[in-house]
Amino acid sequence: MSQTLSHRFRQRHGATPALSRAPGRVNLIGEHTDYNGGFVMPAALHYATTAACAPRADRTLRLYSTMTDEEVSVDLDHLSERRGHWSDYVVGMALMLERAGHRLRGADMMIDSTVPVGSGLSSSAALEVSSGHALVHAAGGTIDPVQLARVGQRAENDFVGMRCGIMDQYISACGRAGAALLIDCRSLAARPVTVPDEAVIVVIDSKVRHQHAGGEYNRRREACEQGVALLRKVMPGISQLRDVTPADLARHQALLPEMIHRRCRHIVSENQRVLDGEAALNRGDVRTFGRLMNESHASMRDDFEITCAEVDRLAEIAQGAAGVYGARMTGGGFGGCVVALVAADKSEGFMATVTQAYEKATGLTPQAFACHPGPGVALVTE
Repeated sequence: MSQTLSHRFRQRHGATPALSRAPGRVNLIGEHTDYNGGFVMPAALHYATTAACAPRADRTLRLYSTMTDEEVSVDLDHLSERRGHWSDYVVGMALMLERAGHRLRGADMMIDSTVPVGSGLSSSAALEVSSGHALVHAAGGTIDPVQLARVGQRAENDFVGMRCGIMDQYISACGRAGAALLIDCRSLAARPVTVPDEAVIVVIDSKVRHQHAGGEYNRRREACEQGVALLRKVMPGISQLRDVTPADLARHQALLPEMIHRRCRHIVSENQRVLDGEAALNRGDVRTFGRLMNESHASMRDDFEITCAEVDRLAEIAQGAAGVYGARMTGGGFGGCVVALVAADKSEGFMATVTQAYEKATGLTPQAFACHPGPGVALVTE
């Protein structure tokens, strides 16, 4: 932008805003395991959403997006209407914050983002977390980052209608500079996992966009719940697929319809891959971690069926390129990005090779970038 977000806000509203910045994320391994109570390993990105916000004297929430050049006004005392619009993520946050006991003030908010929408890098969570943080600050309050993540998940589940787990909101709120996080999505405990210096994280955007709210994503969650209900007949102590081991699933396979078994097999095996991947990175074994990434992609493609032809081709190209340790789709699925772990001294050549080969194969021009894990939501200055 030629003008800063603060300057644009002052021109529009005549007030000086506070800026709440929340990052998007890339998930190194652990897809769709979060809503099954399992394990994930995301990292916060440098791509982020920033909410410039200043309080008002009334209970009006006035929202403006620099990306769409749209303004929406809502009454904080009447927040029940969902519009099927980007503003739902902010309105949902306001509603769930008030339900959680945070008395909000009216506010003017201007939103800007560098997170590519629909890319699987969690633009929705970055919007939820940045706007929620901004609203609490404008009201003179504070909020624990984990509570902010919980509120964001409720906004997306109960207001927007996307039955996501907590991973995206958690890493956007709680990300740590220099490290991915191993998150236990049941206890919400997290611990840092550092990628060895010899390797770098590379993200390649396929430019295929997904829209899975209320659709295929939710159907995958329903299949997992059906699997738990069937397995509970012989494993009465389980509440989520987190409680099922690969041996358990193999032993009781006959109880499950073929499709439900494959859905469950992805989750159960993916949880183990996350734990094995953490152990590999902690001992500096990037080759084993890369192999686990490749296995994760195959499981998402064959058992969970959340990839698409273009992303499968991109992953195949990345997995075969010089310098790569492993590559997989990242995000909810049906498009978006591939994440790869690449030898640091070969990352530039890797990105050039993969970009050219994918464009030749599909006619689409991907965007590739190396990334380093960053911090979670915070007040920032420009």
